[in-house]
Amino acid sequence: MAMITIRVSDHEKEWLKYMADFYGLSLSDLVKKYSMEQLEDEYDKQMADIAHKRFEESGEKTYSMDEILKEFGGLDK
Repeated sequence: MAMITIRVSDHEKEWLKYMADFYGLSLSDLVKKYSMEQLEDEYDKQMADIAHKRFEESGEKTYSMDEILKEFGGLDK
């Protein structure tokens, strides 16, 4: 298994240790879990932004649910 070393201040280590205890995790598991989750969320956001930009550039049109229901007779307004 690979090892990564990060440097933090004494105050930061104390706070991280407090949070690890709060969540019932080891310090290593806390940093790994929350670092990975945040990075995955950021990656997902960036991929969504790229997909949205490509969609807009494609000239495709979107329709609201109301428009669809009106078109196919499922909603009378």
